[in-house]
Amino acid sequence: MDLYDTIGRGYGRHRRQDPRIAAQIVQALGDSSSVVNVGAGAGSYEPSDRKVVAVEPSRVMIRQRDVRAAPVVRASAIHLPFRDETFEVSLAILTIHHWPDLELGLRELRRVAREKAIVLTHDPSAATFWLTDYFPEILDLERWSLPSLATLRRHLGPVTVLDVPIPHDCTDGFLGAYWRRPRAYLSAEVRTAISLFSQMHDVQERVSALRNDLASGDWYRRNGELLARSSLDLGYRLVVA
Repeated sequence: MDLYDTIGRGYGRHRRQDPRIAAQIVQALGDSSSVVNVGAGAGSYEPSDRKVVAVEPSRVMIRQRDVRAAPVVRASAIHLPFRDETFEVSLAILTIHHWPDLELGLRELRRVAREKAIVLTHDPSAATFWLTDYFPEILDLERWSLPSLATLRRHLGPVTVLDVPIPHDCTDGFLGAYWRRPRAYLSAEVRTAISLFSQMHDVQERVSALRNDLASGDWYRRNGELLARSSLDLGYRLVVA
């Protein structure tokens, strides 16, 4: 809660729903009529064609929600204020790495949903991309904060795991969104909407190294083949239990 009250001020601008990712989530939701969106943030990926209730602990994030967004309850993922099986589906989008107790939060996702739980996360065992050349601590931070797919299976039971390729012009500015737009990472405003950067040291020094490599052409010599790709598998996974 404290983290997002501090760093979450730009999420309404930079963490906007990407329609291609949203389409995969909607397909996973199927014909469910009621959804609880846990760790809902500013309201991305909340379908407008069914009943949705959002859960979000940060007041700063809640204030960025559109007036037309789903009703929101200020609460924690580890203690959802709903009876068992209140909703058909529970949804958690790029949030579980922030929960103070992963096991309890996943148990809550299962408890309040009658049919399925859907989690969009990042597989920490997936291959990295060039950003870790400049910010190698990303690897340790992700291993520390992100559960493995085996851990999710242990807590959620049998799951279907779907790859979520990231388009080159992704409109949701999470960590991997700018894989083909390296200059975006030079922006302090963009980095503020990516929580991992708030946990790193010597960020300005690393940003300067990226800026220099872009100016000299070194980045393009090492990574130029990416410019021909329309999407890339960066390890983002949709886990459906």
